[in-house]
Amino acid sequence: MPVVNRIAAFAEDMTSWRRHLHRNPELGFDLPQTAAFVAGLLRAFGADEVHEGIATSGVVAVIRGAQPGQGRIGLRADMDALPMPDESGTPWASAIPGRAHACGHDGHTAMLLGAAKYLCETRAFAGTAVLLFQPAEEMGGGARVMVEEEGVLDRFGVEQVYALHIAPGVPLGAFATVPGPIMAAVDDFRIVLTGKGGHAAYPHEARDPIPGACALVGALQTIASREADPMKQLVLTVTQIHAGSAYNVIPAEAVLTGTIRSYDEALHKMALRRLEEIVAGQAAAFGLQAAVEILPGYPATINDPGRTAFAVDVAREITDEVNSAMTPEMGAEDFSYMLRARPGAFLMLGNGDTPFCHHPAFDFDDRALPVGASFLARLIERALPMEI
Repeated sequence: MPVVNRIAAFAEDMTSWRRHLHRNPELGFDLPQTAAFVAGLLRAFGADEVHEGIATSGVVAVIRGAQPGQGRIGLRADMDALPMPDESGTPWASAIPGRAHACGHDGHTAMLLGAAKYLCETRAFAGTAVLLFQPAEEMGGGARVMVEEEGVLDRFGVEQVYALHIAPGVPLGAFATVPGPIMAAVDDFRIVLTGKGGHAAYPHEARDPIPGACALVGALQTIASREADPMKQLVLTVTQIHAGSAYNVIPAEAVLTGTIRSYDEALHKMALRRLEEIVAGQAAAFGLQAAVEILPGYPATINDPGRTAFAVDVAREITDEVNSAMTPEMGAEDFSYMLRARPGAFLMLGNGDTPFCHHPAFDFDDRALPVGASFLARLIERALPMEI
């Protein structure tokens, strides 16, 4: 079956919701207007329960099917925006300078609201749909807080959990996913090399951290090129070097920052360990002091093979354009915390040939809304079938 007819009928409503969210972006855990908007619509649809204030501004809705059942399926959408300018040039561009829905979370929320409206109207399933509207995916790990601190999966009895993410570069309305790892684990790092400042004309009287910093960048690249299994993906990227303030002054300090990304937990731990060892060794070689700070990020997003196959089957009811063997990405996603706690799947939904996520000109293509909402609704009906 293609896009669900009833969902197609209120596609304009979803577009209106999405553009309202796009005009009014909020950041991190502080989403009072977004959460109130979502909760108000859920109550208007007739959701059986609407819980607010979870992980500060998260919203959880419970919708019961027309027939009783033990199954409880979770569907997640993230709601937060990014601290960056909106250069989309649309009439619904952000009304708040320095904030933008440049990763499609406005569309993710609108799609799940569309599925909620349909499920409340039809209730053609046996069991319970649990809709998880999450804050702070971009900053702060809202999914971790919802799972580990708020206990939402236990509290609402969620047995499986699914989510969609918009994907520029994938044909509009097409789906893509893969069993196993789909998004990488990420940790950031900050390295401070401390020497002794002095006059640039008398380097022998100083202890210059800049040569040590330059050598360190090259040495760190050997972790991926010479210490990681070449059949396993590992990225270590130094993204910043800050040192000095004048042409003729040797600084006392150099600061380097960067990121480590991988899919394999053991490989990731090895990279973190070797980073600290190499920093210590390079610092000693150049007569410097070193301090390393690891800034923990998100774990790898790993799809359950059986649940991924099921989700692919559902997606193929909506469209023939389903790639079930996409190449995993090195981006990170905090839905990983939900998939660590419950089996489920994370899928990409095509946004067509548009600027990529986190680009200031990115905008969600509203034509994808009924496709995503139809997938989420049919997933509930397929996972929790009614008895004839």
